[in-house]
Amino acid sequence: MVAALLGFSTQAAVVSESVSYRVDGQEFKGYLAFDDSQTSPRPGVLVVHEWWGLNDYIRGRAEMLAELGYVALALDMYGDGKEASHPAEAGEFAKASLASLPLAERRFNAAREQLARHPLVAGSPIAAIGYCYGGGVVLHMARNGAPLAAVASFHGSLTPKTTPLPADSKTRIAVFNGAADPLVPADQVAAFQQEMETAGADYLLVNYPGALHAFTNPDADRVPAEFKMPVGYDQAADLDSWSQLQTFLQETFE
Repeated sequence: MVAALLGFSTQAAVVSESVSYRVDGQEFKGYLAFDDSQTSPRPGVLVVHEWWGLNDYIRGRAEMLAELGYVALALDMYGDGKEASHPAEAGEFAKASLASLPLAERRFNAAREQLARHPLVAGSPIAAIGYCYGGGVVLHMARNGAPLAAVASFHGSLTPKTTPLPADSKTRIAVFNGAADPLVPADQVAAFQQEMETAGADYLLVNYPGALHAFTNPDADRVPAEFKMPVGYDQAADLDSWSQLQTFLQETFE
């Protein structure tokens, strides 16, 4: 199981499968994971990938959510299951996917609707989590009023893509940020806090001292040596943010 690569136990009866769906005539390839030993409806959680695309790391996170009892769908924001192997290619994919925000929203919502139709979700609430690029996506969907019980961003951009969170938003928000991340500087974090306070949001912000961008991804340590980018894995921040996410989701779905 992919989750084993991340160093977490895999005791639940998790099954996984690829799912295909279409948006504006293009095929998208997601990854669904759930515990098939449970038969009762349960909440769903969407997982939005980093700018690298829907790779084994994100599939592993979906499996870890399934082990917690959720139905998890790692969605495809690029189409055709595309994955990048070089930052230049990843940047091109990410930029193209966000060139039209209405199109990006349709891609996200198509996956959300796919998850909502799953028999084991069956009208249960849905949350979304995202990493790096995906963190910015889930925050945008919360600000845009998508029907999500909660969103959680891990080392994602905090700047609104359009308008800030409205005061009537019912979506709970969690942000796990690396305090040493040059891609999310302190003024961006402060502006996010002000946005949340102005909206009266139910939010959690955790800033990990010394943590860089991509701190949850064990493969991030390869990137600085290969591409000279300011990223890196931080095991303590990774484990703590995952633990806090579990509590956050439990409280949300109670």
